[in-house]
Amino acid sequence: MAAIKVMIVDDSAVVRQVLSTTLDEDAGIEVIATAPDPIFALEKMQKSWPDVIVLDVEMPRMDGVTFLKKVMSIRPTPVVICSTLTERGSETAMQVMAAGAIAIVTKPTTGLRQFLVESSRELIQAIKAASKANLKRLGPSAHPVTPLPNIPKLSADAILAAGSHNQAMAQTTESIVAIGTSTGGTQALEAVLTALPRVSPGIVIVQHMPEKFTAAFAQRLNSLCQIEVKEAAHGDRVMAGRALIAPGGRHMLLKRSGAQYIVDIVDGPPVSRHRPSVDVLFRSAARFAGKNAVGIIMTGMGDDGAKGLKEMHDAGAWTVGQDEDSCVVYGMPKEAVKLGAVDKVLGLNDIPAAILGKIGRRS
Repeated sequence: MAAIKVMIVDDSAVVRQVLSTTLDEDAGIEVIATAPDPIFALEKMQKSWPDVIVLDVEMPRMDGVTFLKKVMSIRPTPVVICSTLTERGSETAMQVMAAGAIAIVTKPTTGLRQFLVESSRELIQAIKAASKANLKRLGPSAHPVTPLPNIPKLSADAILAAGSHNQAMAQTTESIVAIGTSTGGTQALEAVLTALPRVSPGIVIVQHMPEKFTAAFAQRLNSLCQIEVKEAAHGDRVMAGRALIAPGGRHMLLKRSGAQYIVDIVDGPPVSRHRPSVDVLFRSAARFAGKNAVGIIMTGMGDDGAKGLKEMHDAGAWTVGQDEDSCVVYGMPKEAVKLGAVDKVLGLNDIPAAILGKIGRRS
Protein backbone atom coordinates (compact mmCIF):
# COMPACT_ATOMS: atom_id res chain seq x y z
CA MET A 1 0.00 0.00 0.00
CA ALA A 2 1.38 3.40 -0.98
CA ALA A 3 2.36 5.76 1.81
CA ILE A 4 0.02 8.65 2.61
CA LYS A 5 1.49 11.84 1.13
CA VAL A 6 1.35 14.62 3.73
CA MET A 7 2.01 18.36 3.54
CA ILE A 8 2.64 20.38 6.71
CA VAL A 9 1.63 24.05 6.61
CA ASP A 10 2.74 25.95 9.73
CA ASP A 11 4.62 29.20 10.25
CA SER A 12 6.68 27.67 13.08
CA ALA A 13 9.97 26.16 11.93
CA VAL A 14 10.02 24.05 15.10
CA VAL A 15 6.62 22.56 14.32
CA ARG A 16 7.57 21.81 10.72
CA GLN A 17 10.84 20.18 11.73
CA VAL A 18 9.49 18.10 14.62
CA LEU A 19 6.37 16.96 12.75
CA SER A 20 8.36 16.04 9.65
CA THR A 21 10.75 13.93 11.70
CA THR A 22 8.08 12.15 13.74
CA LEU A 23 5.70 11.53 10.84
CA ASP A 24 8.45 10.17 8.60
CA GLU A 25 9.17 7.50 11.22
CA ASP A 26 5.86 5.87 10.30
CA ALA A 27 6.24 3.70 7.22
CA GLY A 28 2.68 4.49 6.15
CA ILE A 29 3.28 8.24 5.91
CA GLU A 30 5.53 10.31 3.65
CA VAL A 31 5.96 14.04 4.26
CA ILE A 32 6.28 15.36 0.70
CA ALA A 33 6.51 19.06 1.57
CA THR A 34 6.34 21.70 4.26
CA ALA A 35 5.40 25.36 3.94
CA PRO A 36 5.58 28.36 6.31
CA ASP A 37 2.31 29.81 5.01
CA PRO A 38 -0.57 28.97 2.65
CA ILE A 39 0.84 30.97 -0.27
CA PHE A 40 3.99 28.86 -0.36
CA ALA A 41 1.84 25.77 0.16
CA LEU A 42 -0.32 26.51 -2.88
CA GLU A 43 2.80 26.95 -5.02
CA LYS A 44 4.15 23.58 -3.91
CA MET A 45 0.79 21.87 -4.33
CA GLN A 46 0.79 22.75 -8.02
CA LYS A 47 3.74 20.37 -8.41
CA SER A 48 2.59 17.60 -6.07
CA TRP A 49 -0.81 17.41 -4.41
CA PRO A 50 -0.87 15.79 -0.94
CA ASP A 51 -3.29 13.13 0.27
CA VAL A 52 -3.64 14.90 3.64
CA ILE A 53 -2.75 18.42 4.79
CA VAL A 54 -1.69 19.17 8.38
CA LEU A 55 -2.62 22.81 8.85
CA ASP A 56 -2.13 25.59 11.39
CA VAL A 57 -4.76 28.35 11.63
CA GLU A 58 -2.91 31.54 12.54
CA MET A 59 -0.32 32.22 9.82
CA PRO A 60 1.06 35.17 7.83
CA ARG A 61 -0.19 36.25 4.39
CA MET A 62 -3.27 33.96 4.52
CA ASP A 63 -5.00 32.43 7.54
CA GLY A 64 -5.67 28.73 7.74
CA VAL A 65 -9.45 29.06 7.48
CA THR A 66 -9.22 30.96 4.19
CA PHE A 67 -6.69 28.45 2.88
CA LEU A 68 -8.90 25.53 3.93
CA LYS A 69 -11.87 27.00 2.06
CA LYS A 70 -9.72 27.57 -1.01
CA VAL A 71 -8.44 23.99 -1.00
CA MET A 72 -11.97 22.62 -0.65
CA SER A 73 -13.16 24.74 -3.58
CA ILE A 74 -10.25 23.72 -5.83
CA ARG A 75 -9.78 20.05 -4.95
CA PRO A 76 -11.38 18.70 -1.75
CA THR A 77 -8.61 17.21 0.38
CA PRO A 78 -8.64 15.81 3.92
CA VAL A 79 -7.25 18.38 6.35
CA VAL A 80 -6.10 17.84 9.93
CA ILE A 81 -5.91 21.04 11.97
CA CYS A 82 -2.92 21.24 14.32
CA SER A 83 -3.36 24.54 16.10
CA THR A 84 -3.78 26.33 19.40
CA LEU A 85 -7.58 26.44 19.61
CA THR A 86 -8.49 27.76 23.04
CA GLU A 87 -11.80 28.83 24.50
CA ARG A 88 -10.99 32.33 23.34
CA GLY A 89 -10.61 31.02 19.79
CA SER A 90 -13.86 29.07 19.72
CA GLU A 91 -15.29 31.27 16.96
CA THR A 92 -12.30 30.42 14.76
CA ALA A 93 -12.74 26.78 15.70
CA MET A 94 -16.35 26.87 14.50
CA GLN A 95 -15.18 28.40 11.21
CA VAL A 96 -12.76 25.52 10.80
CA MET A 97 -15.58 23.08 11.48
CA ALA A 98 -17.79 24.68 8.87
CA ALA A 99 -14.99 24.77 6.31
CA GLY A 100 -14.65 20.98 6.31
CA ALA A 101 -11.64 19.92 8.41
CA ILE A 102 -11.57 16.24 9.35
CA ALA A 103 -9.78 16.35 12.71
CA ILE A 104 -8.22 18.68 15.26
CA VAL A 105 -5.08 18.17 17.31
CA THR A 106 -4.85 21.06 19.75
CA LYS A 107 -1.37 22.45 20.39
CA PRO A 108 -0.48 23.90 23.79
CA THR A 109 0.90 27.41 24.16
CA THR A 110 3.95 26.11 26.08
CA GLY A 111 6.08 22.97 25.90
CA LEU A 112 5.37 22.67 22.19
CA ARG A 113 8.30 20.50 21.12
CA GLN A 114 7.70 17.89 23.83
CA PHE A 115 3.96 17.90 23.11
CA LEU A 116 4.48 17.28 19.40
CA VAL A 117 6.76 14.33 20.10
CA GLU A 118 4.44 12.83 22.73
CA SER A 119 1.33 13.36 20.56
CA SER A 120 2.80 11.94 17.38
CA ARG A 121 0.73 8.78 17.67
CA GLU A 122 -2.43 10.84 18.02
CA LEU A 123 -1.56 12.88 14.94
CA ILE A 124 -0.57 9.80 12.91
CA GLN A 125 -3.90 8.20 13.77
CA ALA A 126 -5.74 11.34 12.69
CA ILE A 127 -3.83 11.48 9.39
CA LYS A 128 -4.53 7.83 8.59
CA ALA A 129 -8.23 8.21 9.38
CA ALA A 130 -8.44 11.41 7.35
CA SER A 131 -6.85 9.73 4.34
CA LYS A 132 -9.78 7.29 4.25
CA ALA A 133 -12.49 9.95 4.42
CA ASN A 134 -15.23 9.86 1.83
CA LEU A 135 -14.55 13.19 0.12
CA LYS A 136 -17.91 13.13 -1.61
CA ARG A 137 -19.42 13.56 1.86
CA LEU A 138 -17.16 16.42 2.92
CA GLY A 139 -19.90 19.04 2.81
CA PRO A 140 -19.87 22.50 4.38
CA SER A 141 -21.02 21.09 7.70
CA ALA A 142 -18.31 18.47 8.09
CA HIS A 143 -16.55 18.96 11.40
CA PRO A 144 -13.21 18.24 13.01
CA VAL A 145 -13.20 15.55 15.63
CA THR A 146 -10.54 15.13 18.27
CA PRO A 147 -8.55 11.99 17.36
CA LEU A 148 -8.41 9.04 19.74
CA PRO A 149 -5.75 9.94 22.31
CA ASN A 150 -2.99 7.57 23.36
CA ILE A 151 -4.72 6.42 26.56
CA PRO A 152 -6.00 3.09 27.91
CA LYS A 153 -9.17 1.91 26.22
CA LEU A 154 -11.76 1.59 28.97
CA SER A 155 -15.22 0.09 28.57
CA ALA A 156 -18.52 1.61 29.68
CA ASP A 157 -18.01 -0.23 32.98
CA ALA A 158 -15.88 2.75 34.04
CA ILE A 159 -19.02 4.92 34.16
CA LEU A 160 -22.04 2.58 34.42
CA ALA A 161 -21.81 -1.05 35.44
CA ALA A 162 -23.38 -3.62 33.17
CA GLY A 163 -26.73 -4.72 34.50
CA SER A 164 -30.06 -6.21 33.65
CA HIS A 165 -32.63 -4.31 31.63
CA ASN A 166 -35.38 -4.70 34.21
CA GLN A 167 -35.07 -1.03 35.15
CA ALA A 168 -36.67 -0.17 31.80
CA MET A 169 -40.46 -0.04 31.93
CA ALA A 170 -42.00 -2.60 29.59
CA GLN A 171 -43.96 0.11 27.85
CA THR A 172 -44.21 3.85 28.22
CA THR A 173 -46.01 6.65 26.44
CA GLU A 174 -42.62 8.19 25.66
CA SER A 175 -40.02 6.66 23.37
CA ILE A 176 -36.53 8.01 22.86
CA VAL A 177 -33.90 7.98 20.13
CA ALA A 178 -30.21 7.64 21.03
CA ILE A 179 -27.71 8.69 18.34
CA GLY A 180 -23.94 8.28 18.32
CA THR A 181 -21.56 9.73 15.74
CA SER A 182 -18.08 11.10 15.21
CA THR A 183 -16.12 12.22 12.12
CA GLY A 184 -18.56 13.75 9.63
CA GLY A 185 -21.23 13.69 12.28
CA THR A 186 -22.19 17.35 12.28
CA GLN A 187 -23.06 17.10 8.61
CA ALA A 188 -25.01 13.90 9.23
CA LEU A 189 -26.80 15.27 12.30
CA GLU A 190 -27.79 18.42 10.45
CA ALA A 191 -29.27 16.34 7.64
CA VAL A 192 -31.26 14.20 10.09
CA LEU A 193 -32.43 16.81 12.58
CA THR A 194 -33.45 19.45 10.03
CA ALA A 195 -35.67 16.87 8.35
CA LEU A 196 -37.69 16.21 11.51
CA PRO A 197 -41.02 17.98 12.18
CA ARG A 198 -41.66 19.87 15.40
CA VAL A 199 -43.52 16.88 16.84
CA SER A 200 -40.80 14.23 16.97
CA PRO A 201 -39.58 11.78 19.62
CA GLY A 202 -37.08 12.97 22.22
CA ILE A 203 -33.49 12.52 21.08
CA VAL A 204 -30.20 12.16 22.98
CA ILE A 205 -26.96 12.53 21.04
CA VAL A 206 -23.29 11.91 21.59
CA GLN A 207 -21.17 13.64 18.95
CA HIS A 208 -17.43 13.36 19.43
CA MET A 209 -16.32 16.97 19.66
CA PRO A 210 -13.71 18.92 21.60
CA GLU A 211 -14.82 20.66 24.76
CA LYS A 212 -16.55 24.01 24.17
CA PHE A 213 -17.55 23.11 20.61
CA THR A 214 -20.83 21.44 21.47
CA ALA A 215 -22.66 24.50 22.81
CA ALA A 216 -22.03 26.50 19.63
CA PHE A 217 -22.89 23.48 17.49
CA ALA A 218 -26.18 22.96 19.33
CA GLN A 219 -27.05 26.64 19.00
CA ARG A 220 -26.42 26.48 15.27
CA LEU A 221 -28.63 23.42 14.84
CA ASN A 222 -31.33 25.00 16.98
CA SER A 223 -31.46 27.93 14.55
CA LEU A 224 -31.94 25.55 11.61
CA CYS A 225 -34.34 22.93 13.02
CA GLN A 226 -38.05 22.85 13.81
CA ILE A 227 -37.26 20.88 16.96
CA GLU A 228 -35.37 22.37 19.91
CA VAL A 229 -31.67 21.48 19.98
CA LYS A 230 -29.53 22.28 23.02
CA GLU A 231 -26.36 21.25 24.76
CA ALA A 232 -27.51 18.94 27.54
CA ALA A 233 -27.39 20.05 31.17
CA HIS A 234 -27.64 17.77 34.18
CA GLY A 235 -31.27 16.82 34.83
CA ASP A 236 -32.62 17.99 31.46
CA ARG A 237 -35.79 16.15 30.48
CA VAL A 238 -35.82 14.13 27.28
CA MET A 239 -39.11 14.98 25.64
CA ALA A 240 -40.86 15.17 22.30
CA GLY A 241 -39.60 17.92 20.05
CA ARG A 242 -36.20 18.21 21.78
CA ALA A 243 -32.70 16.93 20.99
CA LEU A 244 -30.02 17.01 23.70
CA ILE A 245 -26.35 16.94 22.69
CA ALA A 246 -23.80 15.71 25.24
CA PRO A 247 -21.37 18.45 26.26
CA GLY A 248 -17.79 17.97 25.09
CA GLY A 249 -15.52 16.63 27.81
CA ARG A 250 -18.27 14.96 29.88
CA HIS A 251 -20.35 11.79 29.63
CA MET A 252 -24.13 11.76 29.20
CA LEU A 253 -26.39 9.00 30.49
CA LEU A 254 -30.09 8.43 30.01
CA LYS A 255 -31.98 7.83 33.27
CA ARG A 256 -35.58 7.44 34.41
CA SER A 257 -37.39 9.78 36.76
CA GLY A 258 -40.78 8.22 37.40
CA ALA A 259 -42.35 7.80 33.99
CA GLN A 260 -40.09 10.40 32.42
CA TYR A 261 -36.60 10.26 30.91
CA ILE A 262 -33.88 12.67 31.99
CA VAL A 263 -30.13 12.91 31.38
CA ASP A 264 -27.26 12.78 33.83
CA ILE A 265 -24.11 14.67 32.90
CA VAL A 266 -21.13 13.14 34.70
CA ASP A 267 -17.36 13.35 34.87
CA GLY A 268 -15.18 10.31 34.50
CA PRO A 269 -12.39 8.82 32.41
CA PRO A 270 -12.68 8.50 28.63
CA VAL A 271 -14.56 5.37 27.53
CA SER A 272 -13.55 3.74 24.26
CA ARG A 273 -11.03 6.61 24.35
CA HIS A 274 -13.77 9.24 24.16
CA ARG A 275 -15.49 11.61 26.53
CA PRO A 276 -18.41 11.84 25.88
CA SER A 277 -18.68 8.21 24.82
CA VAL A 278 -21.38 6.67 22.66
CA ASP A 279 -20.97 3.37 24.50
CA VAL A 280 -21.89 5.06 27.79
CA LEU A 281 -25.03 6.65 26.33
CA PHE A 282 -26.11 3.47 24.57
CA ARG A 283 -25.58 1.30 27.68
CA SER A 284 -27.74 3.66 29.73
CA ALA A 285 -30.41 3.62 27.02
CA ALA A 286 -30.39 -0.18 27.02
CA ARG A 287 -30.71 -0.27 30.79
CA PHE A 288 -33.33 2.41 31.34
CA ALA A 289 -35.30 2.51 28.07
CA GLY A 290 -35.00 -1.00 26.66
CA LYS A 291 -37.43 -1.57 23.81
CA ASN A 292 -38.79 1.97 24.23
CA ALA A 293 -35.66 3.19 22.43
CA VAL A 294 -34.22 3.42 18.94
CA GLY A 295 -30.43 3.33 18.66
CA ILE A 296 -28.67 4.89 15.68
CA ILE A 297 -24.94 4.76 14.99
CA MET A 298 -23.61 7.01 12.25
CA THR A 299 -20.42 8.10 10.52
CA GLY A 300 -17.20 8.06 12.54
CA MET A 301 -13.80 6.46 12.97
CA GLY A 302 -13.11 3.84 15.58
CA ASP A 303 -15.57 1.55 17.34
CA ASP A 304 -17.14 3.66 20.09
CA GLY A 305 -20.81 2.77 20.31
CA ALA A 306 -20.66 -0.66 18.68
CA LYS A 307 -20.82 -2.62 21.95
CA GLY A 308 -23.37 -0.22 23.41
CA LEU A 309 -25.61 -0.60 20.38
CA LYS A 310 -25.42 -4.38 20.77
CA GLU A 311 -26.62 -3.95 24.37
CA MET A 312 -29.53 -1.81 23.13
CA HIS A 313 -30.34 -4.43 20.50
CA ASP A 314 -30.30 -7.21 23.10
CA ALA A 315 -32.54 -5.13 25.37
CA GLY A 316 -35.21 -4.94 22.66
CA ALA A 317 -34.42 -1.59 21.05
CA TRP A 318 -34.63 -1.17 17.29
CA THR A 319 -31.17 -0.36 15.95
CA VAL A 320 -29.93 1.39 12.82
CA GLY A 321 -26.50 1.76 11.23
CA GLN A 322 -25.68 4.39 8.61
CA ASP A 323 -24.59 2.83 5.32
CA GLU A 324 -21.07 3.07 3.94
CA ASP A 325 -21.95 5.17 0.90
CA SER A 326 -23.32 8.05 2.97
CA CYS A 327 -20.63 7.99 5.70
CA VAL A 328 -17.61 10.27 5.72
CA VAL A 329 -15.78 7.53 7.63
CA TYR A 330 -17.35 4.07 7.75
CA GLY A 331 -15.85 2.95 11.04
CA MET A 332 -18.34 2.97 13.90
CA PRO A 333 -21.30 1.60 11.90
CA LYS A 334 -19.07 -1.07 10.36
CA GLU A 335 -17.97 -2.31 13.78
CA ALA A 336 -21.59 -2.37 15.00
CA VAL A 337 -22.65 -4.43 11.99
CA LYS A 338 -19.79 -6.88 12.64
CA LEU A 339 -21.08 -7.38 16.21
CA GLY A 340 -24.61 -8.13 15.02
CA ALA A 341 -25.86 -4.95 16.72
CA VAL A 342 -27.69 -3.46 13.73
CA ASP A 343 -31.24 -4.34 12.73
CA LYS A 344 -31.30 -2.09 9.68
CA VAL A 345 -28.63 -0.43 7.53
CA LEU A 346 -29.92 2.83 6.09
CA GLY A 347 -28.66 5.71 3.99
CA LEU A 348 -28.42 9.08 5.69
CA ASN A 349 -31.51 10.44 3.93
CA ASP A 350 -33.60 7.49 5.11
CA ILE A 351 -32.83 7.89 8.81
CA PRO A 352 -35.39 10.66 9.58
CA ALA A 353 -38.21 8.48 8.28
CA ALA A 354 -36.89 5.61 10.42
CA ILE A 355 -37.02 7.82 13.49
CA LEU A 356 -40.59 8.85 12.78
CA GLY A 357 -41.94 5.55 11.48
CA LYS A 358 -40.06 2.87 13.36
CA ILE A 359 -39.86 4.25 16.87
CA GLY A 360 -40.10 1.45 19.38
CA ARG A 361 -40.71 -1.24 16.74
CA ARG A 362 -38.57 -3.64 14.77
CA SER A 363 -38.89 -3.86 10.99
